[in-house]
Amino acid sequence: MEGAASTEQIKATLAELSEREASVTDRLDALVASQNNLRQSMARLDILRVNVASQAVSIRSISNGILSTASATAQKISGAVSRLDLEQARVKGTLDVVEQVAELKTCVLGVTGSMGAAQDWEAAAAYLNRASRILPEVVKGSFAEKIVPTSEVPDAPKVTLEEAAESLRVLFLREFEKAAEEKNGARVTRFFKLFPLIGKPEVGLDVYGRYVCQGVATRARNSLNAGTAGSLNTEGFFYANAMTKLFEHIAQITEQHGGLVELHYGPGRMLRVVERLQMEADIQGGIIIDTWSDHRSIDRKLTDIKSYAFTFLVQSFLPTQPARGGTPRAGSPSKGAIGDSRSQREEGIDTKEIDTLLNEMTVMAARWSLYCRFIALRFKESSPNQNPDDEMLRLPCFIEECGLKRKITERLMTPVNSMTTFILRRAVERAFQLDEQPLGLSLNPSKPLQPSPPYVCSAVDDVMYVVNQIVERSLATSQRQIISSVIPSVARVLDSDFIGMIQRKMRDESYPKAAIQGALPPENTIIAFLVLINDLDLANDYVRRIVQSRVDSQQEVRSSAEEPATSPRSLVSLYPFAGDAFYVRNALMSLQQNFEAKASELIGDGVYVVFKNVVKPRLRPLLSDALRNIDYQMNDNEVDDVERPIEEDNGPGHPAEEAAQSQFQRGWDALTKPIARIFSEGNFERLLFTIISYLAEILEKRIWSYYGRINDLRAIRLERDIANLINIVVRGGRYGLRNAFVRCTQICLVMNMEEDEWAEIQASDTTNINSGLEWKLDADERLRARAVVQSVK
Repeated sequence: MEGAASTEQIKATLAELSEREASVTDRLDALVASQNNLRQSMARLDILRVNVASQAVSIRSISNGILSTASATAQKISGAVSRLDLEQARVKGTLDVVEQVAELKTCVLGVTGSMGAAQDWEAAAAYLNRASRILPEVVKGSFAEKIVPTSEVPDAPKVTLEEAAESLRVLFLREFEKAAEEKNGARVTRFFKLFPLIGKPEVGLDVYGRYVCQGVATRARNSLNAGTAGSLNTEGFFYANAMTKLFEHIAQITEQHGGLVELHYGPGRMLRVVERLQMEADIQGGIIIDTWSDHRSIDRKLTDIKSYAFTFLVQSFLPTQPARGGTPRAGSPSKGAIGDSRSQREEGIDTKEIDTLLNEMTVMAARWSLYCRFIALRFKESSPNQNPDDEMLRLPCFIEECGLKRKITERLMTPVNSMTTFILRRAVERAFQLDEQPLGLSLNPSKPLQPSPPYVCSAVDDVMYVVNQIVERSLATSQRQIISSVIPSVARVLDSDFIGMIQRKMRDESYPKAAIQGALPPENTIIAFLVLINDLDLANDYVRRIVQSRVDSQQEVRSSAEEPATSPRSLVSLYPFAGDAFYVRNALMSLQQNFEAKASELIGDGVYVVFKNVVKPRLRPLLSDALRNIDYQMNDNEVDDVERPIEEDNGPGHPAEEAAQSQFQRGWDALTKPIARIFSEGNFERLLFTIISYLAEILEKRIWSYYGRINDLRAIRLERDIANLINIVVRGGRYGLRNAFVRCTQICLVMNMEEDEWAEIQASDTTNINSGLEWKLDADERLRARAVVQSVK
């Protein structure tokens, strides 16, 4: 009311207050009306309270008079039952103790009796084994100390059993070693089975480990001495075979004796013996590797490899020096290089010997990998480094940290990388020294080509053969560390030396450059340049096949066991340890991708040089000559006057457009076929794409040059001529190359559209509705194309 500013606001406020008053009045009336029902409910509750109180008194009297007596009786019965159960448990426990003490006394007397005059060691060990099952509390208890001792065995049972176990341990050790010296296998097995019965399994496993290690050492020394003693031959794979025999002997011991050990000592106990065998393998394997390294003069050969100068490769990359008399051999940087390289071949490193060493090292590394895989599979569940639920293998800790693994890494795997790099670089050098160009090549289509395609230098096959051998040999080792060093080295040599040599030849020896301005380069230079580009393309294909033939699919590489790889040459089978197969696959794919990237880049540059220096100078005159007799700005009478003499020269039925088409066909074939017959298919496709892209630009500029200067009939003729030229260019299954001419065809399409069709195109541009055609021309260019014809302004 205080905020009201007018009579209407005051009336509205009074109306609202009246409504509130009426609502409150209604609620108060309803509350007063409900008081009668409330009084009735309260009266009923009072009556119920009286009834409940009487019932409570009755129940209390029943509980005090009847149930209290029954409850007391039940508590007495429950207490009596509990006391009876306790007494029964005590009696049973006492009987168990008595029985165990009786068993203990039997065992003590049995042990002493068997160790006495009878000397029944199996029985004594069996009694000790039975005594070990008795609770230690019973053995040490006062009751046993009073009952078990007798006049013959007065000591406490614990002392008696410990002394007996120690005596038997000493006795078994002595007898075991005696049997081992006598090479009595039956007695060795007899006493070996008794150690776990007397509670000394570790002693038995240790002495057994020493026993089998003696056998391993003896056989390894005999095998090594058989070749190194006197004048016996140690050439070939002698040391690799010695290493193989060592690992095979350990594997035979593990397989043949593992069942016996686990039967008497428990599951997984053979692992302790194998750990002891591995220590002996570290010694004997180290001796074999050291002897091999000294006998093969590995350190000296590594020094020679590092000091090898690769004179031919180095001089090939130097600026070409003019010859000082005489004619140097083709492909040689200088005459002096011939003498240097020849001297190196005569006095340098014997690559066959290095290759033989690599094969031997490959065998040794592969045998080590096979041995590691066998140990990992044999003790997969008992190895602390292996999760039984993991499908991928992991090396046990004692193999991962053993001395033989370190020695193999230092004396085998490191030299493998250096020697492999040398072999590949030497192969590249030798291949280019003896490189032979294909003979009988000519750009003249009338001359037959002597060799069969692809037309490449001999160096490509030679180098890629060595690369294939290196990759195969590296994968055969099943060593991730070798792959991690060799494959990047192969990629580096192919990049710097192989591709570098081809690039140098393309730049310095065979670059297609015309001797006279406006003329074509010499034919032999063009052919040599095309062959070098073919070399890169074929090498690219070789590397791709080398990698793809050895790379497994992603489904095989994954660690799932749903579809395991079964092929013996799959990466998963060669590299079963966790993550190795995936790493090797990535290394091989990286080799392929890096080489393809470098080679493809150089191929692209070479193809562009061919286009720029060989094709481009002839392409624009070719198009001009083909369209020389066609003028799209003449009227019909002028066209007839021009075409009549052409038709008379070519015969009836050969108008000017057919003559132009035929002339372009001949010129196009003369331009492309000589190159196509020498180029590889892939390289020619690249060149053709470059040519067509440039040709499409020329045609588009020529079409725009007729802006506003041709009529409707001449526009139709222009469109037909452009289509014929495109058909000639893309003939031979290259329909996809038509995409380069899409702008040209769309310009001609817009020029010759009917008015209603053009109106639909404009409407779609205005309303942003898709016209069903993917335009390469924007709206302004379409308007410009429409204005090319004179009748449309």
